Order: sequence, then structure tokens, then C-alpha cells
Amino acid sequence: MSATGEAGRLLFRGSDWNFDTLQRIHDACGQIATGELGLTLYPTRIEVISAEQMLDAYAANGMPLFYRHWSFGKRFARNEALYRAGVKGLAYEIVINASPCLCYVMEENTATMQALVIAHAAFGHNHFFRNNCLFREWTDATGILDYLDFARSYIARCEERHGEMEVERVLDAAHALSSHSIFRVPRRRALDLAGEEKRERERREHEERIYDDLWRTLPASRTAPAAQLDEARRRALLELPQENILYFLEKMAPRLRPWQREILRIVRNIEQYFYPQRQTKVMNEGCATFVHHRILSRLHRQGRLSDGQFLEFLHSHTNVVMQPDFDDRRYSGLNPYALGYAMMEDIAGIATEPDAEDREWFPDFAGCGDALGVLCGAWANHRDDSFIAQYLSPRLMRRFRMFKLVDNQSERELRVDAIHDARGFRRLRQSLARLHDVGCSDLDIQIMDVDLMGDRRLILHHHVLDGQLLDLEQTHHVLQHLADLWSYAVLLREVDGTGVVLREQSATARPGITEAL
Repeated sequence: MSATGEAGRLLFRGSDWNFDTLQRIHDACGQIATGELGLTLYPTRIEVISAEQMLDAYAANGMPLFYRHWSFGKRFARNEALYRAGVKGLAYEIVINASPCLCYVMEENTATMQALVIAHAAFGHNHFFRNNCLFREWTDATGILDYLDFARSYIARCEERHGEMEVERVLDAAHALSSHSIFRVPRRRALDLAGEEKRERERREHEERIYDDLWRTLPASRTAPAAQLDEARRRALLELPQENILYFLEKMAPRLRPWQREILRIVRNIEQYFYPQRQTKVMNEGCATFVHHRILSRLHRQGRLSDGQFLEFLHSHTNVVMQPDFDDRRYSGLNPYALGYAMMEDIAGIATEPDAEDREWFPDFAGCGDALGVLCGAWANHRDDSFIAQYLSPRLMRRFRMFKLVDNQSERELRVDAIHDARGFRRLRQSLARLHDVGCSDLDIQIMDVDLMGDRRLILHHHVLDGQLLDLEQTHHVLQHLADLWSYAVLLREVDGTGVVLREQSATARPGITEAL
């Protein structure tokens, strides 16, 4: 092909771009994504934002609209100071799991970088959001933007009616407990954020039936045995044990007003919405990186990206998937982009050009010839821990030079428990998968009981894993927030696997958040 002919097919020239350029890039990437890679997508909306708007998005967890809270301003100020000082850079893009899929791209990006981030976010992440089982189960992409608008306006109305300080105190307590307010097992009713505003109006008209039944039947004192609730019925009404703390408070806290319960519901719904993202970091970024590499490589072969533009892309791509060695000062663990992308490319290679080791480890798909079919199936049906446990190959363990360290407090030195050899492959894969299992990394704190016949004290258990107790100071502050919402004393017991209590902490409610009935 002549240089003149090749230039005539280029999507853009130089580093400058306009909105017509973005449209051409998007359409060209879309033809490859849907026509050749077979991706299924939400409709896409691309918005160009400035550095300050990107900092705003950072502060609001990447969401385009959010309710007001002082912690978001604090986060913005910190990120802005680091950015202005040159200590911290900004992402090239942010993508929102919504329908349409929102992709925010930086106005400072060159045209080549815009092509990279559009392929990465608008097609790679978009496909993953649309198809992964966790996102289908836990999120409502069609309703999230309407729900965020409802949440912002509802909390603003609460501030007008009840005062900013009152609302802020409820939000402070809810945020402190939000990471312990997630359902890890799907509920019967699918998440429907679009209908939340209607349900909020209905909830204002009456108290929760379970709440009324439970607290109306409380005895006046311990000396009224005839009024005691049957133990099984009592625990069923309370839904004990309960891992979702804000849900329990929303339904059962005796002194919260309806607007306070709704704020707790808002905070836990939004926290639940981000739950799949915490479980799929390696897969999500690996999928998007694999997709953008395939799309831009194809555009280059078609003559729609020049050699110089492709080299610019490869420079950024290589930086993204770079994995520092363990003794490198930049090392901070396994880079999810590096591990995810390497696994996607490895799976594609096993499906098309397997060796004897591949056929031994992956007999189900080695040599099947349908690399994209295998990848799309994995993207749809796994989360990080199960994906690593099933697809991490000995080849990659050798390439990343993986080894397992055991830090046993009873031993004076660290011990290397497994290396990347024939005896260590399965132990390495199992250990790495466990590191990405939120069931092992998240604290297991559950509400176990309520002393209904006495002082209404709330009793929680922290099921200690590997002997790791909670930080005393942080636990004290969080328990105080919990006691304030509950209106009575709370007791946290840290127990080991045999049920032995290792430590106890308690807190009593302060006046201010709730009012007497």
C-alpha cells in the first residue's frame, strides 16, 4: 500500500482530535468488537471531562451524580493536592456500569489515547458489565442513574427538613458500617433500583410489619414469662444471624425515624452495587485490556492506525501491564492488569496452539480452536477467585516466578511454602485464588442476637480468621456509630473457630441521632 493510500484510511492524524474523530474511532472499534470479537454490549455514551471533573468523579466513587457528604470533599481536596504536586496522576478514563454505559475520557488525552480508552472502556468493560453473572445478579444497570438522582434529591430534602447536621450524623454512621452491610448470598427479589423511589413513598405510609410485630410484643420486664417470644419465632423475625448490619438496623432499630431508615437503605444499596467490582478486578481489567489490544492491533493491520500511532499505543499498553519484581521498589503486589491480561492471552493460546502440558491441565478446551468462545464463557461465569483457580496455568506461574510465603507468628523467620515447580503449581494456584476470595479477605462480622428481655443490647460476633484481631481504636469508633443507630448498647465478641471468645468490646448509645418514641 502506498503512503498516500494508507494516510487516506487513517482514522486521525497527529495528536489532536475533535468529536467527529471520537465518533470515527468509536465506530471503527465497534465494527471489530461486535463483528469480529462477537462482544455484546450496552449502548454507549462517551463524555469528555477535564482534570477537575475527573477529580470530582474520583471523590464520588466514579459516579456521575451523588449525594453530598463532607468525606467526598475531603477526598477531592487530597487527590487534587497530590495531582497538582505531580505525586499522583489521573486515570485516562472512568467507565460506569449503567445502560447506557457511561465512559468518561480526559480532554488531555491524545487521539491515540482516546482510541485506546474507548476500546478499553466502551467495549471491553462494557461487555464484561453486560455479561458477567455477578453484575447480572447484583446490579441494575438500567436503574442506577435514576436511583442516584433519587438518592441525591432525597438526602437534600432531608437536609432541608431536618438540618444538615442531623443528616450528616446519620450518613457518618452509615458510611462507617457500609462495608459490613452487603448481602453475599442473592436474595429472592432481584435488585430493582428503578422502583426504589416508588417503594420509598409506600414505606413512608406505614412502619415495617416485622418491626411492629416484634417490638409490640416485648414484655414490660423480665418478670413477665407469659409474654416471652418463642425463641425460634423471635430469631426468625429478627433474621438472625445477620451479616448485613445496615439492613438489620433499617428494619429493626427501635428508634430510627422513617427518613433515617431510608438513608441507611440508600447507603447499603449503593455499597451493594459496587460489590461485584470488588470480586472481579483481575477479570474485568484483563478482559478490557485484552479487548483493547485486539481492537487496536486489528486497526493497525487494517491501515487505520499508522506505525507511529501504534507505537504510542504499545508504549501505554506496556506500562499498564508491567509487573515489577518482588524486590523492586515499585512492587505493591500482583498488578491486576498484568495478571488479567496475561491469563486472557494464555487462555487464547491454549485454545488454539496447546502443548502437552496445556492438554494435561486444561483438557476441556485445549486445542478447541475457539479462543473467543472460551474467553466469553469465562468472563460470563466466573469471579476472580474461581477464574484463577480454574484457568491459571503452570506457564504463567513460571513466567511470573510465583512463590508462596508463610508468615507464622510462632516461627522466627518467613518460610517459602511453595515455588513454581511440579509440586508447587496447585498449591500456588489455590493460594492465589484464596487471596482474591472476598470471603477470605473481608471481615466476617455478624449480628448474632438481641437481648429483648433485658436491656436490648445488640450482640455481634467477629469470626477471627488466622488469628487476626480487629484494631482496637477503629473498632471502638465503628461500634459507637452502631450503638448510636441502634439506640442501645452493643457488644462485639471476637471468637475463634471453636467458639472461644478471644476479646470483647462494647459501646453505649449517645443522644442525638435518634429520639425517644
